[in-house]
Amino acid sequence: MTPTRCLRTSLWVAAVVLLATGCTSSTATGPTGPKNLNPQAQAKDNEPVSISNRAKLLFEDAVKAFDAQKKAKAFDYPSLDRKFKAALEADANIAEADYNLGVIAERQGKKDEAKTWYQSALKKKPSLRQASENLAVMAQNNGDIGGAVALYQDVLKRYPDDAQSRARLAEIYRQTGDHDRAMEFSRAALMREPQSTTALKVMMRSYLDRKQLAMAKLVALRALKLDENDPELHHTIGLILQQEGDADGARLQFKRALETREDYVPSHIVLAQLALEAEDYPGAEEHLRRILQAGAKSAAAHVNLGIAYKGQGQYDKAMQEYDAAEKLDPKVAAIYLNRAVILHQAKDAPERAVELYKKYIGMAGGDVALNAEAPVFNLLREAEAVIQAKNEAKAAEAQAKQMETLQAEQQKMLQAEEAKQKAAGGTAANAAGNAQAPQKAPPGEAGAADPAQGANEQKNPAQADSDEPADDFM
Repeated sequence: MTPTRCLRTSLWVAAVVLLATGCTSSTATGPTGPKNLNPQAQAKDNEPVSISNRAKLLFEDAVKAFDAQKKAKAFDYPSLDRKFKAALEADANIAEADYNLGVIAERQGKKDEAKTWYQSALKKKPSLRQASENLAVMAQNNGDIGGAVALYQDVLKRYPDDAQSRARLAEIYRQTGDHDRAMEFSRAALMREPQSTTALKVMMRSYLDRKQLAMAKLVALRALKLDENDPELHHTIGLILQQEGDADGARLQFKRALETREDYVPSHIVLAQLALEAEDYPGAEEHLRRILQAGAKSAAAHVNLGIAYKGQGQYDKAMQEYDAAEKLDPKVAAIYLNRAVILHQAKDAPERAVELYKKYIGMAGGDVALNAEAPVFNLLREAEAVIQAKNEAKAAEAQAKQMETLQAEQQKMLQAEEAKQKAAGGTAANAAGNAQAPQKAPPGEAGAADPAQGANEQKNPAQADSDEPADDFM
């Protein structure tokens, strides 16, 4: 939004720009920017303070850098942080520098640091009510409604005609469901400041809550004429168009909100959800990364980023995001469901998946009744079937190995028996052969044939052939 200029005192007629912060919640709006402060009212609270020329120059340089970055719609918060700190180092009395450092810290998600800077700005300059309003918004976004109301009421005591605090109180009434009081305070704010976009935002959201879409759109268009670069206006119009069923028109408005301020978290959240529903996982990843880069410590954002990674087949990255979500909030049931799906379908770990499916059913059943048709039950049955199939396959494999071992042992026994039989058959054959062969007496033994005798027998065949003894007579 357009930065406004504030005259500190007649001793310093210089440009003093307070950056406008925006809240990171979709249910509450941030300050639209400070208005010109009344020098007389300021002098009533503060004694005139002399600011060094060097500090003035450094502060003006930081403001010019902010203006340039705002025009380019690309903020370099670390560089702005250094510039405003340099102005403070030159002169610690510049309360507006403290305030702007608080806005820069808040934009980066550094809530505690932002709170410290706002409190420092108020100590130096109690009339800097924008710091009080931002502290109240932070309290409101953190659920400290009582603290926020006290801060707004304190501003109204000191500035009875302050429109901004009335608009903030109107938002609190809207959030608590008291739409009559919300509209009452919004109109009171507009009576004091007809161009209060904060009050108009409360009215259009109140109409949207009550499904009075035509009135909500009418108020939104009126506010858009006052500030067409307010991302919250485009975002709310997108919500209205969603309710009317104009999905394409709504998406364009959410993108328009990011064009006016690229780190506007509510629009990133909606666009990430739309991308997931359309299975545009790279698009969802881009928006979810921006949400986390903005400092959002959201378990849901990590879970959704894990889903986006899973959709792209990046399972290890997905598991890391589920781990990060569990560290932030272990009570988010979706962590265990999505982790189980990866273990079941991508990591071949159905046993662990079954444990996580059952854990999810137990946790989700406490918040949302799961009927028998819930997808998780089919997933559980599938994982259990996989486990049963694996067990049966293991049993069959073991049985096959056992049979193979048994067959091998039987084969060895058969081979051994065959070898034994062959050995026995060879022994018997040798024995039979020896029985049939002629027996030869060894030389020198009785009954052995004499070669000389054989020769003589051949010489006297008659004698050899006669069976009678030889006759002694001639």
